[in-house]
Amino acid sequence: MGKVMRALGLMSGTSLDGIDVALIATDGENSLDRGPSLTVPYKDEMRARLRAAISAAGKLTQRFERPGCLAEVERELTEAHALAIATFLKERGINKATIDVIGFHGQTVLHKAPSAHVQTTLEGVPYDEAELGLTVQLGDGPSLAKMTGIDVVYDMRAADVAEGGQGAPLVPVYHRALAARVPMKPLAIVNIGGVANVTWIGRDGKLVAFDTGPGNALLDDWMEKLTGARYDMGGQTAARGRVEDDVLREWMLHGYFQQSPPKSLDRNAFTVPHMENLSAEDGAATLTAFTAHTIARSREHMPGEPALWIITGGGRKNATLMGMIASKVENAVVPAEAVGLSGDALEAEAWAYLAVRSLHGLPLTFPGTTGVSKPMTGGVWAKA
Repeated sequence: MGKVMRALGLMSGTSLDGIDVALIATDGENSLDRGPSLTVPYKDEMRARLRAAISAAGKLTQRFERPGCLAEVERELTEAHALAIATFLKERGINKATIDVIGFHGQTVLHKAPSAHVQTTLEGVPYDEAELGLTVQLGDGPSLAKMTGIDVVYDMRAADVAEGGQGAPLVPVYHRALAARVPMKPLAIVNIGGVANVTWIGRDGKLVAFDTGPGNALLDDWMEKLTGARYDMGGQTAARGRVEDDVLREWMLHGYFQQSPPKSLDRNAFTVPHMENLSAEDGAATLTAFTAHTIARSREHMPGEPALWIITGGGRKNATLMGMIASKVENAVVPAEAVGLSGDALEAEAWAYLAVRSLHGLPLTFPGTTGVSKPMTGGVWAKA
């Protein structure tokens, strides 16, 4: 058993909402004490800068390239994370000297999973993804360590991708630690961020995990374009709309849904044609149904029907989405809070947990989660 460490996790991920900060004490295995958390929303200017960075990152061929606006955005983003940590420590009255390590995710601007087969876009045009994957998260680990005076573990996806893994999802090993306290098994934990991913946990602790499809990203982009709102609060807009079944059926033909796991997605992996004549309400309803259908369809790749579905991330706050998911699966669908977890902090907690595992040399990814050939550790250690 490794040393119990107090670790901060920082998560911004694929969404453009803001920075989640969470504190845990753990040995990276069975000892786990969850502490306070904080969400620091991005300002509109930062959100716009990140959108520009995601667009610019589409042309990257190397992980460390920072052409155009990317270098400046990375600097601003790292400073924003340092400020979020300072705010968290001050508001919670925590002495930074008591923190052993920070797990730093950064902002994903590009994620191309390794794939040697041809997929098909919604328009029916074949394309080949690169056989070697490429995952890019903006965030300067050494600079963050210097700014905060705390050791940082960052770049935790890269080692997995270099060994042929998908590089995502990484959170399942933390989900399994949490699931030890939930008696109902098999269990499915679904995180609905920009992309949605699921972890299936068997009675014996077996893990199966993959990205299910779109999460909030398509709906958020639609709402901002049509209404100026950042997201569909509570699913109220979708609730007033009608699902366009013909459009939805076409979207569900996307080649990604025919693939068996392991598989992972970029935030901008999907295009959604035939929306030009839809109202804001009908478009929101159809996009919400798209996320719900793809989550429910994930059961095709699970060894057994989940006895319980736990939903984390921003999507759990969308009552329309939660209702749609519940109508398409057999057993109960509940938000993380119903089983004593924090749906906002869970991913940040996971990154703290992974940082401790990295320092202890424990695996972060597994054949059943990313398709890597053997359990892999990962991460880069930047000392303060």
